[in-house]
Amino acid sequence: MIAGYPTRGEAAPAAGDNRYRETFDATIRETLGQAVRIIAAEPALAIPGAAILRHQKRAAAARKRHEQEGLLVPPVMIVSVTARCNLACAGCYMHGRGGNHRAEMEPEVLASVVDEATGLGVSIVVLAGGEPLVRMEEIFCLVRAHPQVLFAVFTNGLLIDGAVADLLAGCRNVVPVISFEGSREHTDRRRGDGVYDRLLSATACLKDRNVFFGCSLTTTRENFADVTDEAFVRQMLLAGVRVFTYVEYVPMAPGTEDLVLAPEQKTELQAVLASHNRQFPALFIGFPGDEDAYGGCLAAGRGFVHVSPSGDLEPCPAAPYSDVNLAAVPLREALRSRLLNRLRETPEALTESEGGCALWANRAWVEALIGREEAPAGMPGGHAAAGGPEKGIVAVTAEHDDAMGE
Repeated sequence: MIAGYPTRGEAAPAAGDNRYRETFDATIRETLGQAVRIIAAEPALAIPGAAILRHQKRAAAARKRHEQEGLLVPPVMIVSVTARCNLACAGCYMHGRGGNHRAEMEPEVLASVVDEATGLGVSIVVLAGGEPLVRMEEIFCLVRAHPQVLFAVFTNGLLIDGAVADLLAGCRNVVPVISFEGSREHTDRRRGDGVYDRLLSATACLKDRNVFFGCSLTTTRENFADVTDEAFVRQMLLAGVRVFTYVEYVPMAPGTEDLVLAPEQKTELQAVLASHNRQFPALFIGFPGDEDAYGGCLAAGRGFVHVSPSGDLEPCPAAPYSDVNLAAVPLREALRSRLLNRLRETPEALTESEGGCALWANRAWVEALIGREEAPAGMPGGHAAAGGPEKGIVAVTAEHDDAMGE
């Protein structure tokens, strides 16, 4: 296996075959193992890294026990802790999700959600936004409370200075992942003039303190050649980056469909990431990755699940639909959500798509599951009567909040 993907040629589990969970667990284990090998010569990083890897093995065993009891616990939970952000980037997920602003989870609710998630066997908690570091104090409380759990904080990087870098250096289980768009030209065009240089200042602060950190690259048809180019990779390595996360662009903002990766670019990306993983001393991970290897989309708790800023449990950041809120319902119960169950029952309908995210590309079908409209012809439930939910499906939460806008 290459970090983030099963090796080409491995048999992909068929839709409905639960072996995909073993495949995904093995992928996580190998990715964390590769990270430990990268930092093996640095005891300040390698020792906590090895502890995180041991915890992943215990967490995987806990998830397996829960699965035998009928409870599907995902290895990854994405928590958008806020909709607030100090930037207004073009094509931002936060604006694309739409809906009305609702109150953020109270600190005690957020802490309870993470406590229960890690207790159930969630291995990796991804903290996103908005800009998650606007809730910095609460974030550091979370990561200190769970020192063996890996926290990846996806941030625009502009709040990272020497003082914040000192805090991060004291929490070796948190990996800041800073958003770039590639070169200075691409980054400043989407994020604002001067942002690229400010991000290099942030990376310098982290590198000086030997913080293990990464970069997040929203990968579009426009910047594909730039972000996959070896010269760019070497530049980021010199800046101290050790994790490269390639997030395929999802056209949630109207009029941005032409930024979606072309089919040949999606195929090429898999090969590029595998090559870079062999060639460079860093991790190269794609999202959503090669979903065919897992028998379909990993959202809805198959591999990961999303918590909105107000606590709605959702299939994915790009699918703002929910029938349960974690401020009112324990996570153990919420993971049995009718909506999540329906999505997990039909993973073959959510294979990787032209839109970068299968759930977003098939959102008309997802909305049909909650009674918003009739399912498209050819999709499961396509003959359901329009105007009402299918039997047993709870209506979507009336208001949706914004998220993933870092």
